[in-house]
Amino acid sequence: MMAMAVKKDLVMTEGTIWKKLVLFAIPLLIGNAFQQLYNTVDSLVVGNFVGKEALAAVGCTDSVISTVIGFFVGLSSGAGVVISQYFGAKDHESLQKAVHTTIIMTFYMSIIVTILGIIMVPTLLRVAGTAEEVMPEAITYLRIYFYGIIGVMFYNMGAGILRAVGDSKRPLYFLIFSAIVNIVLDLVFVICFHWGVAGVAYATTISQILSAILILITLTKEKGPYRVIWSKLQISSSMLSTIIKVGLPSGIQMAITAFSNVFVKSYIFAFGADCMAGWSAYAILEKFCMLPIQSIALAITTFVGQNIGARQIERAQKGIWVAVGMSLMTTITFMIPLVIFAPTLVSFINQETEVIHYGALFMRFMLPFYVLCCGCDTLAGAMRGAGATRATMIILMGSFVVFRQIYMLVISRVMNTVVLVSWGYPAGWLICVIAFLIYYRYSHWEKHCIVET
Repeated sequence: MMAMAVKKDLVMTEGTIWKKLVLFAIPLLIGNAFQQLYNTVDSLVVGNFVGKEALAAVGCTDSVISTVIGFFVGLSSGAGVVISQYFGAKDHESLQKAVHTTIIMTFYMSIIVTILGIIMVPTLLRVAGTAEEVMPEAITYLRIYFYGIIGVMFYNMGAGILRAVGDSKRPLYFLIFSAIVNIVLDLVFVICFHWGVAGVAYATTISQILSAILILITLTKEKGPYRVIWSKLQISSSMLSTIIKVGLPSGIQMAITAFSNVFVKSYIFAFGADCMAGWSAYAILEKFCMLPIQSIALAITTFVGQNIGARQIERAQKGIWVAVGMSLMTTITFMIPLVIFAPTLVSFINQETEVIHYGALFMRFMLPFYVLCCGCDTLAGAMRGAGATRATMIILMGSFVVFRQIYMLVISRVMNTVVLVSWGYPAGWLICVIAFLIYYRYSHWEKHCIVET
């Protein structure tokens, strides 16, 4: 019975650095794996039981969804940074204000995004370059997705609050539950009920809403200073201003970067339908290589946030380089089997010879460069945790949007081969790593702490 009193949050301002990061990152890694699992199942079910046109329709919505969710996740990261710094500083009054303000902000944003999203679906898809033959099914999928986007937003917000105080386990449990529900409903709605693309969309929406409900119940029953007290729920204008100031640069950067990928991918898709399908297969599989990178980047954001809030600058600096090393080791471990078994893995998604050729080509010529992502994501996460979100936005947008677009425009006119064009991605990662190292070395990033001394 005493197990119920076990402390769920993880204080990162004391103890062995690598152990704290591992304890926090492992649930994130498992959670991200389940997230990718049910995204992959969506594609497998649609690709094998509905058809390649339906698969293309679902794939076409990815850029739109990534743009919208990217903006909100970036803005919510501002709340996470504020909460982690107040948690590290043990300022419980400000911490609760930040949590309540975040809840209300999410509610109003979810209403706005739902209404605008449903109305603007056809326009968004056309801007994203969706082919006319898949437009009807893409509209169906995306509209259903927007009907349930409140679940996505509240889950991400609630998970962000828990992670900011060091709790990465309960968001994992809810994500596993959501993944299982999504997979079961995928099979029922598509194979049994023959609902096609709509079935996949309903399965995703229902599972996300359920996970959001679970996380809100958890925050309501929580005994710590980050508990949601609905009767005292009110917005703090000063706290909202701080959250927006910290989170808006990240939101803008994530949204613009996600949407710019529409134009970046157009250079690759110009090589034909088989190349497009091969890239889509690669995009599904490469996410497994990104799992440790993203998990450790989230871990270092919380670690740096708590330690900066507690004014433990040296510990925050040590943690950054420990995280970079962890990211490199785990990414290489994940990458090797993906490269070796690339053709076999691609064939699970699509069995056409040319699609397998292009998918394996991308995996083998792109994945080795993911060691650069280790530096990009870890340093970006660390700088966000410190509150230096404006500089992070400038570096990431300069590397992933401006430089990458210029590179692909030039290379497509000088040496237009699919491999060289696709290398616009790793070229952007290289520029990003260099820029972050310069910023880390010569700026006073640690002085962006929002907690008053």
